[in-house]
Formats: sequence, structure tokens, C-alpha cells
Amino acid sequence: MKSYGDQLIVVTGGAGFIGSGVIRHLNDKGINNILVVDNLGHSEKWKNLVGKKFVDVIDKGVFFDWLQGKQDLIKAFIHLGACSSTVETNASYLLENNYHYSIRLAEYALKHQKRFIYASSAATYGDGSLGFMDDENALDALMPLNMYGFSKHLFDLWLKREDVLKNVVGLKFFNVFGPNEYHKGRMASMIMHVLPLVLKKEAIRLFKTSDPSRFADGEQKRDFIYVKDAVRVVCALLENDVMGLYNVGSGVASTWNQVANSVFKAANQPAKIEYIDMPPDLIGKYQNYTCADMHKMKNVLGELVTCMPIEESIADYVKNYLIPGKIW
Repeated sequence: MKSYGDQLIVVTGGAGFIGSGVIRHLNDKGINNILVVDNLGHSEKWKNLVGKKFVDVIDKGVFFDWLQGKQDLIKAFIHLGACSSTVETNASYLLENNYHYSIRLAEYALKHQKRFIYASSAATYGDGSLGFMDDENALDALMPLNMYGFSKHLFDLWLKREDVLKNVVGLKFFNVFGPNEYHKGRMASMIMHVLPLVLKKEAIRLFKTSDPSRFADGEQKRDFIYVKDAVRVVCALLENDVMGLYNVGSGVASTWNQVANSVFKAANQPAKIEYIDMPPDLIGKYQNYTCADMHKMKNVLGELVTCMPIEESIADYVKNYLIPGKIW
């Protein structure tokens, strides 16, 4: 790993799902000069920081005040802090957290010439009819299906409009799952939600198809990427000077039926799947198919982009984290 000396790597959302995984990975590489920025509030996110090494934790609400005059202390920003709920209906809240806050942080990083790696989202691709290529030139045509995706898309567009995408690294995360998502509630992965049912020998309930001409029940497909694979990619980008917008996915589309069956197998239980109607607040906002085009990222990171197969990664998550109740 590239040496950063005494300078800090700032991880916003550092107590969150992907952020705490980034800290774990950096710690495992011997890097502890990390500044965690987050809003812990009354949540259980703090548990994701237990056992990890970092310099300090700063509340996101006072972070910009803290930054004043500190530019020489900072080497890089990994900006993962955001509201990640795809069913959040408070548009003003999403704009403030995911768009305006990101602009302020990017302006600071660019002004002081600090490496700036940030989380965009596959939700920006909308229904996928335009494909899933991480092409900066195609940004204006994308049509996100929900306000979360739109808030992420707005920041991508702002960077393009300001002609600074060439000076930052944007990461379009696909369906990331794995340890440290206990605090995410409804937005935690299906795997975490259904395991208690599986262990009680009950059925996993999947959404019926909303597009029967293209997908059978449970055959809707998503690009699932294990958090360990995702954070390896993020941290690798601290070691080079690559800029631009990149997908972070497995490059493989797996069905929900495959995911469900993998959970049953990992828990050593017989498969039992039922299909239920989609909740009204998801109809028209649900991505039936996603699959990251990973060619651009592979050209940069090569074999580092290779991901654990879905069945193997679910087995690791279930057996080594969910069942024993462990944090990564």
C-alpha cells in the first residue's frame, strides 16, 4: 500500500456499511491514520468501529468547521457518507445529504488538490434500458427511478458540468452486501433479513415479477457484489492516480432465486421460497435487472476486480458473520 506518512485519509460515512469495511481493509494493510466522519446519533453504527484503528471521529455536522486550516493534514477523501435509502421520500433531505454536502466536500478537495474518491450508485442507471456502462459522456441521458438515485445522479452531473470528473474518482456501486450492515434496517440486504426465517425452517418471500414478459417470479436479476470485494477496489484506488467514473460490481447478474437458494445452502436448510406482491412504494421504482459493465475498471485494476462467486460470498457472510453475530 502506498505510504501516506502522517497525513490523514478521511472516510466519510466511516461508521457505515461500506465505510467501516474500508477502515477494516486499510487497518489490515497497516494503515491507521484515518479520520472517521459520520453522524452516529442514536444508531448502532458505532459498533462497526469497535476493534478498528483510527485517529478520531468527527460529526459530519461540524466537519467543515474542523477542516478550516487543516488541509496540510489531509492526503485523501473517501466520501461514502450519504442517505442510502432507495425509498426515502424526503427530497430536501436527500438533496442536502447526498448532493449539496458532496459539492462542498468536493470543492474543498479540489481547491487543495486532495485525492477525492466518492460513492455514486447503480441507481443512477434507472431501468437499465440505456445499459450499465460507466461512460461520462452518457450521463445526461440517464433516468433514475427514485429520488435516492436522482440525488446521486445530480452530483455526477455537477462534476461533469464543472469539468472536474477528470480530477476525481466516482464509483457506481451495484448491490453491495455483507457484514456490518446490521444498522441499515429496511435497506440491509435480503440475506440479512431472511436468515432468521431460514434458521426457523420458514420460507423466504421474494417479490413477484412486475414485468412478466421479461422475468418470471424471483428471476429478476441484480449485480450483487460482496462488501469485501467492493472495499478492496475502493482502497486500491488510493494507490494510483486514476480519475473518472467507474462501476463497482461483480459483472455478473444473479437472480433472487439464486440468492435465496444460496442462503438456504449456507444455513444447511432445505429451500422453501414463496412469492409476494411488491410493496406499492416500490412499484415503478424497482430495478428488475442490473449488471455492471466492468471493462473500464478491469483496464485499471486488472485481477483486483475479480469477485468471489455469489454462493461462496453468501456462505462466508452467513457462516462467519450473521450466525455468530460478528462485525468485520
